[in-house]
Amino acid sequence: MSSEYTVSETLDVKGQSCPMPIIKTKQAIDGLEDGTVLEVLSTDSGSMSDMQGWAQGTEGVELLDQVENYELYVHYVKKTA
Repeated sequence: MSSEYTVSETLDVKGQSCPMPIIKTKQAIDGLEDGTVLEVLSTDSGSMSDMQGWAQGTEGVELLDQVENYELYVHYVKKTA
């Protein structure tokens, strides 16, 4: 994880497949204050591309980083507005 940001909340969507990781991420982001970072833990390999596409097409969020660690996919999403 980068030292450029601090995780405010962690969302565990392990065991859930598309589209649930994105739906749950959107719900969690909506409840956060601007500038906060959400860490999303997923076991769905498709979440890597899904999260990128969702963040690119969604105003008010920024995908800061993604980490693949064996069968765990970790996404860091910042609420920008």
